[in-house]
Amino acid sequence: TLVDGDFKLPESNAIMQYLCSKKPNTLWPQDPKTQADVARWLYWQLAHWDSACNPFTFERVVKQFMKLGNPDQNKLNEAEEKFKRFGTVLNDYLKDKKWLVGNDVTLADFAIAAPLHYATMAQMPIEPYTEIKRWHAQVEQLEAWKKSAT
Repeated sequence: TLVDGDFKLPESNAIMQYLCSKKPNTLWPQDPKTQADVARWLYWQLAHWDSACNPFTFERVVKQFMKLGNPDQNKLNEAEEKFKRFGTVLNDYLKDKKWLVGNDVTLADFAIAAPLHYATMAQMPIEPYTEIKRWHAQVEQLEAWKKSAT
């Protein structure tokens, strides 16, 4: 939760938008059409991408760390179907694109890349998605991303 004086704001995507709106930047562009396109991807991440990625992290990483038992294979199977569906959408969209929106990194890139931080450890089925892997490797090279991992 962000606390800015008497203003309290939960939810990471809303926090990112709020912070970026305080000073013009490419992460949350001022242009309404570009901003709407970034928002589209933020909504897509919440509605679809997280449900495709997060079960792998919970079942294979969090449960092991917290000693909560073995992974639930039914939940992993369901997540794999979602990953195939939404991974294909993202992979196809990223063809011939450096970033998700326009020519600069935006909040959309950070939000959608975030669950992939655990892709290897959580054994997400990312291997066939060459465009996602290319794009994610590019995100990982950003100085801000590197700093957040330390």
